[in-house]
Amino acid sequence: MPPTIEEVADARATPSPHPAGWGLNEISCFARECTTSPRRKVGVVVYAESMKAITRSTVLLAAILAVSLGSTARAELPGKPVPRTQVLPLPRHEASMQINGKEVTRYYFDRDQERPFLYPIVGPSGRSLTRMGHPHDPVSHSHHNSVWISHHDVEGVDFWSDRRHGVIEHQRILKYDDGDEEASIFTLNQWKVTGLGKDKNAKPQAARTLLIERRKMTLRPLANGESLILIDLQFNTPDKEPVTFNQNPFGLIGVRMAKTIGIHDGGGTIRNSEGNVDEQGDNGCFRKPARWCDYSGRITNEAVEGITLLDHPSNVNHPTPFHVRGDGWMGACLSHEKAITVTPEQPLRLRYGLYVHRGAPTLEQLNERWKAFAKEEVKELPAK
Repeated sequence: MPPTIEEVADARATPSPHPAGWGLNEISCFARECTTSPRRKVGVVVYAESMKAITRSTVLLAAILAVSLGSTARAELPGKPVPRTQVLPLPRHEASMQINGKEVTRYYFDRDQERPFLYPIVGPSGRSLTRMGHPHDPVSHSHHNSVWISHHDVEGVDFWSDRRHGVIEHQRILKYDDGDEEASIFTLNQWKVTGLGKDKNAKPQAARTLLIERRKMTLRPLANGESLILIDLQFNTPDKEPVTFNQNPFGLIGVRMAKTIGIHDGGGTIRNSEGNVDEQGDNGCFRKPARWCDYSGRITNEAVEGITLLDHPSNVNHPTPFHVRGDGWMGACLSHEKAITVTPEQPLRLRYGLYVHRGAPTLEQLNERWKAFAKEEVKELPAK
């Protein structure tokens, strides 16, 4: 029979028969001994209830202490918060630009190259949206280095191809910057005539430095794994002589897209801010002025991604014509319509943007992206 109310009350008033130092074995023996006495049975019940309450309190106290100690440990970690966006200098004249430890692009600046360039340009899927070289003509288009800066005719010198008549030579890194909102690489380059080419009179070109170029590349993380890469350029003359980018469609920035994004190989598409589509035809994008040009296509069997090349409104000759091809490349034609001269009094300052996106955004969405890009003031790049 269950104990009566009087038995329970009487048992609660009876002192506990075991010393405070008993362990589990002693308590178990005490419980077995109590089974012969109804009074002791009630004591066991009361004791068990008390032990449950104590156990619950102990567990709760332990949890509170664990949380408190964990918070204290975190608060006492040494050092500063780690920036979300970083530049990681690497061997062999390379620097990786990363978001949360994952590379978005890498800057190659070895002096043995014809020019510095960015490769890869990693999209939200984790695949590169650009490639090195033409997918069907890698030899004569070896100069298609993912994302690169060059020009076909500067004072009659070809900096565009890989014939080494003109080279863009890295001089030094001026600064690396990390941060939560952006990271950047600031460099100094020289546009040099090698003396290997010939002028319009078939005479050897004199070896010399034509231009001093300061370049700043900035990586900004966006929502949904997207990113924005800004390329700021400033050209100064090394002496008192003016230097001219002659009228030519090739230069100043080129983007060689991944093979699967190209129209011919992957079924991708080209669009611009004026509503033109693909390469040729009355409504084609080929060498037509625009605020931006987008190349999008399939990068995996499940994902469409692309790059929008943005021309800043402060750029000379804006809106610029874009040279585009169905084989997978696009470029902003700085001096297609007229030559541009750099003087000691008037340096040339330019800004381009690469919007690295998922899917194929609508015309309205890309226009809004360009408007946000265009609002930022373009300032003179410091000497160091």
